[in-house]
Amino acid sequence: MTIREFQQLIERTYYERDARRGPGLTFAWFVEEVGELARGIVRPGRAGLEGEFADVLAWLATLASLHGIDLEGAAAAKYGAGCPRCGGVPCRCAPA
Repeated sequence: MTIREFQQLIERTYYERDARRGPGLTFAWFVEEVGELARGIVRPGRAGLEGEFADVLAWLATLASLHGIDLEGAAAAKYGAGCPRCGGVPCRCAPA
């Protein structure tokens, strides 16, 4: 499944509900899922880490759809040639 296909599946499954909730509250749900992912990463061995990554991706796809953004196209445009700053693969920028 491509990123675009995944986003389209999430749209078919949840778009109406998410559109009624609106971008602001949908973003709050996304942040909650990111928090659950963070807890899973900080506590190694926690069951369900794969599911937390999937949840974050699903909520991100929903947010992109609510804003009319093709997530796959946006990612390819920004990162398709490597690092957006130096163009390197791997990145050659000085570490932050």
